[in-house]
Amino acid sequence: MAVNFTVFEDFKPVDGVRVGIAKAHVRYPNRDDMVIFELAAGTNVAGVFTTNAFCAAPVQISKQHLAEAKPAYLLINTGNANAGTGKAGYANAVASCDMLAKATGVEAAQILPFSTGVIGEPLNMPAFERGIPEALANLSADNWARAARGIMTTDTLPKGFSTQFDVNGKTVTITGISKGAGMIMPNMATMLGYIATDAGVADSVLQAWCKELADCSFNRITIDGDTSTNDSCMLMATGRSGVQIDDASSAEAQQVFAELKNAFQVLAQAIIRDGEGATKFVTIEVGGAAAQKEALDVAYTVAHSPLVKTAMYASDANWGRILAAVGRSGVQNFDLDKVQIYLDDVQIVEDGGRCASYTEAAGAAIFALSEFRVRIELGRGDAREELWTCDLSHDYVSINADYRS
Repeated sequence: MAVNFTVFEDFKPVDGVRVGIAKAHVRYPNRDDMVIFELAAGTNVAGVFTTNAFCAAPVQISKQHLAEAKPAYLLINTGNANAGTGKAGYANAVASCDMLAKATGVEAAQILPFSTGVIGEPLNMPAFERGIPEALANLSADNWARAARGIMTTDTLPKGFSTQFDVNGKTVTITGISKGAGMIMPNMATMLGYIATDAGVADSVLQAWCKELADCSFNRITIDGDTSTNDSCMLMATGRSGVQIDDASSAEAQQVFAELKNAFQVLAQAIIRDGEGATKFVTIEVGGAAAQKEALDVAYTVAHSPLVKTAMYASDANWGRILAAVGRSGVQNFDLDKVQIYLDDVQIVEDGGRCASYTEAAGAAIFALSEFRVRIELGRGDAREELWTCDLSHDYVSINADYRS
């Protein structure tokens, strides 16, 4: 069951983007499992992709095509990751692009393919022959909600967000969807994210923004510490609103960036809230670090600890597990006497030892909440970072043990 999660329904169309969906039977019958984004001419597209060395064939091709041409279509399938499939998998991904290019009259290099699902199995190519014509036939600016369901794998709920705001008297729209529930850990995670705006954003600005936005959202979430083979986050700017961003330092740029940051973080946090088997949504904040990397090393060590995560699931205020994780995070020349640790406003560690005012009841009350913050102050500098994670439950093991059955 997703944690404090409300399915988003008020999607705003983005001028210059149409979405089509098909029941292609990539893996399972009678479910939406193929999505096509059609982008108007002049749309700029930026992307951030997995760092896994075994990155899937569609990731390789999307990166290549993005460098060669201005994208006209995004082609997404769920149910099969087309990863670990060697030369045959690469050829199949190329063939899927060729199919869509032939059907639409664009160059194959203008197609960006994306796949998610089971790793190591051949891609079901007849599904593309069925799905591409069906998805093209129902292209619509209003298909975002159905698309959010069409990219799901082990997700229990679709993930989306949309907003409109005024920039110098012109209305700008941002709409996006994401998917992911397991194998989540930067850089990046088993996730797909597609965010579009009708603001115009110069190519160089858009790519810099996409990386920066991913780093404060999709690259700040972790469920199980596993980086997948297929992760992709795409940012599309059609320019149809009449607002044009060429200078990232302008007031208009800062306003659009702030709205995009909120959209990215909502979509990223939705993945944690719907984490496989999750019952708790937890923010890990590390401050007083000597550098950003140090803060993140500590935060991820705590967030990835099975002992910490299972204690969270059990509502067991075993704060010593947090202390132990901080201690093994790799911080050099650690002055333990400066470390302070809090659960929300309850201080559990003071100057490196148990806080005198701490009580087991107070800690247990925080751990019993469905949403709380672990704040760790290192007393070493000014760097501060936060990330979002969840607990580790029996259901997580069951879901992943049964995933391919």
